[in-house]
Parts: sequence; C-alpha cells; structure tokens
Amino acid sequence: MSPANTVIPAPADLIAPALLAWYDRHARALPWRVSPLARADGASNDPYRVWLSEIMLQQTTVQTVKPYFEAFIERWPGVIDLAAADTEDVMKAWAGLGYYSRARNLKKCAEMVAGEHGGHFPATEDGLRALPGIGPYTAAAIAAIAFDQPAAVVDGNIERVFSRLYQIETPLPAAKVEIRELVGRATPLERPGDFAQGLMDLGATICTPQRPACVLCPLTVYCGARHAGRQQEFPVKAPKKPKPMRRGAAFVAERADGAVLLVKRPDKGLLGGMSGIPTSDWTVRADGATGKGAAPFAAGWRDKGVISHVFTHFELRLEVFHAVVSDEPDHAGWWSARESLSGEALPTVMKKALSAALPDLFQKGVR
Repeated sequence: MSPANTVIPAPADLIAPALLAWYDRHARALPWRVSPLARADGASNDPYRVWLSEIMLQQTTVQTVKPYFEAFIERWPGVIDLAAADTEDVMKAWAGLGYYSRARNLKKCAEMVAGEHGGHFPATEDGLRALPGIGPYTAAAIAAIAFDQPAAVVDGNIERVFSRLYQIETPLPAAKVEIRELVGRATPLERPGDFAQGLMDLGATICTPQRPACVLCPLTVYCGARHAGRQQEFPVKAPKKPKPMRRGAAFVAERADGAVLLVKRPDKGLLGGMSGIPTSDWTVRADGATGKGAAPFAAGWRDKGVISHVFTHFELRLEVFHAVVSDEPDHAGWWSARESLSGEALPTVMKKALSAALPDLFQKGVR
C-alpha cells in the first residue's frame, strides 16, 4: 500500500514539522503578521499588533478586520498611543466591528498595559489573562505568536483541523477540552507561534468547512477523517437552540436641515457606550415597548417599517418611526449633521434603523 493510502494515527511529534514546512511556503500575508522569512531573519512579532488583531478577529473575518486594523495602527501605532486616546474616538473607530464590549475592554487593557506594565504586555498566559478582555484563547495566541511560548492555541479553524485529524466524535463545545489537549501535545517548543498561525491558515485555506482541499493538505497522510471519507462530518456540533426574539421601537428624529438626533447608550450592557437613535428599553432578556406610544417625545411620527438584526444570543426586531421636528425636543442627546453620521460610533443595528427611515443616507457616506 502506498504512503498516500496509509493513515498513521496523527503522531503529535510529526504534525509540527509537516505543518511548519507547509506554512513556510504558503503563509498568508497579513498586516499584523511577521512572515516566516522575516522571522528566520530575526524579526519578531509586535505584541501590540498581535493583541489588537486577536481582539478584532473574535467572531469576525480576516477580510472585515484588515481595514479596521490598518486604520487603528495608523491612528494609534502603539499601546501607549491607544491608552491616551479618547474613549469616544476609539468607539467611533470600532463602529461596525460589533461586540462593542471588546472595544471598551480594548481601551481598558491599553490603559492597564501603559499604566501598570510600562507599556509592555506580559509575556505569559497567566499575566495576559489578568488584563481586561483577554480570555484563555487570546492569552494563548498572544503568548505563542508574540512571545514564542509553547501555548496551545485553539480557534475555530484549529478545532476543525484537529477534529478531522482525530475523528473526534464529541460534539462542540464539549470537545474543546479534548482538542486543546491534543493541540498542546502537538505544539512544538520551537516556533510555537508559527505553528499556531500555520494551523489557522490551514483551516482557513485548505481544511475549510465545505469541500476541504485534502490533496493539498500537509497533514493528509495522518488524517483519520480523510481516510474514512468523513471530512464533512467534522467537527461534530451540538444542535443549535433557536434564538429568542426581542422586540422594540426606534425613533429617527430629523431637523429641517437634515440633522438627526443621536443619543449615547448606557456604558453597561449590549451596545454600551455606543451612539444611537432613541429606542424603547429592549434588552437581551426582555422586549421593549412598541408602537408610537413608546416615542421619547411628541412629534408627527410616521411608521417606516420593521428592521431585524441578529445578535449572538437573540434576534432583535425594531419598529422604526420617523419624524421631522421643528422645535427642540426635551431629550438628552445631540444633533448630528447627515455628512457627520459616518463618523459617529453607530453600531450596525442603528444604521439599519436610520436607513429604514432615511434610505438615501447610505448613498451619502453612512457605512
């Protein structure tokens, strides 16, 4: 039987050499990454860039993150610069990336690194986990990529690679512990950061969720799922629970000059600290009031339909109302000119509501 048809049960000590040889040839060029060639010449990854990219990449795609990352680096090239930034400016720069608690923790983390660590990130997983917004995965990723610590880095791509290699029948998320142990055994003492990034690239470009390019995979000879013809069956996932539906109302107040009334949402909770239009008091766990009766002040409110937005744990449906007001309403907030709306810290759900009331906004610069 030829080697191509023989499956060796993924020996941990052979995974890294095969993967790193492939990564040296096929590593993706990413703005936060030092290439394998540059690493071989002595360059090192910047912990600030690694941290910033990892926070941005949580629940978000590489293509989405790239322009945000580059804009942040241009504006705040180091952690001390970010620590000194105005929080509102950071929230505005983050708008559109979602999961806004990450932006608040990003600022808090920068302040802690600048103020308590002299502008230097801790080099250990434990030290990194003590910082705001850094959990087990992010701590492992920064420790491995920025500081060459042999940390077991496991993201969604790596879960998929290892669940196929070892045909892990336990559904996710329960399988995470087993996968982490297997990744830990395979992580080399030399080049652990490149190993982690190589696994990420393998999952993103070769070991993809649909139609993986197994013939191009450097680990194909070791892959149990490939040998059994079961690649599409892994990773096994527990049945998804239906997302609850929450309802509320949103109110777009417009002045005669086209300016729109905006408010700042409370610092705590979903969309905390972001800008928005007035809405009823919906939450993750409860509906808000609906209908014109929920309006924050009296005006000639007109129904503009319903918009829907899916958050991680629930779906929100907002009835949208619009009114042109002539008198200054007795309501907290500020008036933002149409041409200024693109620079406001508006989350996507608020942009959807604005677009429902004022469809031409997107044609005039609101992202």
